[in-house]
Amino acid sequence: MKYRSLLITPILLFLTVNANAVIKDQIAVAAFIEKMHSKHQFDKTQLENLFASVETKKNILKTIAAPAEAMAWHNYRKIFMTDTRISGGIKFWKENEQALNSVAKKYGVPPEIIVAIIGVETRYGHNIGHHRVVDALSTLGFSYPKRSQFFLRELESFLILCRSEKLDPLQPTGSYAGAMGLPQFMPSSFLAYAVDFEDNNHRDIWNNPSDAIASVANYFAKHRWKTGEPIAFPVQAQGENFKKALASDLKPDTTVAKLKKLNITTPETLTEDTQVKLFSFKQAASSDLWIGLHNFYVITRYNHSPLYAMAVYQLSQAILDKRN
Repeated sequence: MKYRSLLITPILLFLTVNANAVIKDQIAVAAFIEKMHSKHQFDKTQLENLFASVETKKNILKTIAAPAEAMAWHNYRKIFMTDTRISGGIKFWKENEQALNSVAKKYGVPPEIIVAIIGVETRYGHNIGHHRVVDALSTLGFSYPKRSQFFLRELESFLILCRSEKLDPLQPTGSYAGAMGLPQFMPSSFLAYAVDFEDNNHRDIWNNPSDAIASVANYFAKHRWKTGEPIAFPVQAQGENFKKALASDLKPDTTVAKLKKLNITTPETLTEDTQVKLFSFKQAASSDLWIGLHNFYVITRYNHSPLYAMAVYQLSQAILDKRN
């Protein structure tokens, strides 16, 4: 399908140029515009006007150089395992119980995991980010060579979703990396997994908790969440042989039987052939050993960090325990 216009009301959307913050690499911008025109039939003039209004943000470049996942576990955990975030999860669950129950039944993802994801990402919608998404993605796409290709692809997806959802590209806000709404979806994830829960022809993950809840569940379902299966267990080890099973990959790569041979005590409920992954989480004066199962790996598909997945899991259990 050919599209004659990117924006619904272009006169209201294009702002004046901020000469001090304009994107420096105009050759790259021109190439991107040409790609959007030839590949997706966007209007060149409107894109040129749009990018004249886009600002490069130096603070974004500074922030991405020091992500929270670089912290030790005992510091990272403190960010999310707070009384406020636990009580906020209970409140969010109560306010959205009907949608959570409906979504859990449809997708097989438990409510506590959905709530915890939204809690970790945005404190249940209280912190969805203040950066214009187009600024964040353009800053990283045109001024952060290390991951330029990734963010330019996300910028491409963002403009496509703005067109399909009839959004002004200068309006949506998100994180410093361009993640959006209550679940902090990147634009490509929005296109692939966002759900119109209320069937109103609009996927609003910014203002509609039901859409956000369904979108998170759909994301996990599409990444093969196994309904009713466990997620992770703490384990104990005798000696130092357990270190042989530690590796940087996230996918389950060993079995309970093999861990037992390394003097690791595992839950009796797990069969010998259960596929698991051994993780070590650094505390202030020691380390905690955990095994992650398939569903733990699925959580890492949302954010490729074992710290993130463990924070989601532990927050989900704390919310569930307090709620009950």
